[in-house]
Amino acid sequence: MQEKKKIPKSVASRLSLYLREISRLEDEGGDKVSSVELGELTGLTDAQVRKDLSYFGQFGTSGSGYEILKLKNILRDLLGKDNIWHIVLIGAGNIGSALLRYPGFKNQGFIIKEAFDIDQKKIGKCYGEVTVKDVRQINDIEKDRSIKIAIITVPVDSAQDVAEEVTRYGIICILNFSPVILKVDEGVTVRNIDLSNELENFSFILTSAKG
Repeated sequence: MQEKKKIPKSVASRLSLYLREISRLEDEGGDKVSSVELGELTGLTDAQVRKDLSYFGQFGTSGSGYEILKLKNILRDLLGKDNIWHIVLIGAGNIGSALLRYPGFKNQGFIIKEAFDIDQKKIGKCYGEVTVKDVRQINDIEKDRSIKIAIITVPVDSAQDVAEEVTRYGIICILNFSPVILKVDEGVTVRNIDLSNELENFSFILTSAKG
């Protein structure tokens, strides 16, 4: 098996899709799945599925497909599903508070351990075991080296400063909901969730369809 760092990011981003469908097939009593079936379930070609999974070893059998349980365990290991990952959230507004309320993260091994905001009306609010703190206390996360992921849901003009701040305290993965491209140091991974941009793409599709 190749080292994870040599795996293309495009491949890594599809692993969770494979795991989701494999887990569903297992729940339905399946024991094997072909690359064609897995491709249909994930919207990919069977060739893409075979190429992606070949990075992690030859565990499929030509003509009979992949053993579901074996493939599931391999994918879970690759995705670190048996680990607990701690998260800091900055920005407890509409999106941030919704994420704090969402129970699904914990089931997936992700725990929002700290939350910060600048608004005095939001500071002190409790969401389960998390109490929103004043953003001026953000250096508290430096004391907890288990926090490696940050979710940023702040206004555009604050996002870059927040990103620079959290990376100084050991954050290496950022999920950014602010509609701005963040500039971060090498070794820090950013995933952008721009809801407005996605809706504008829909608007383009719908407008084009009218023509």
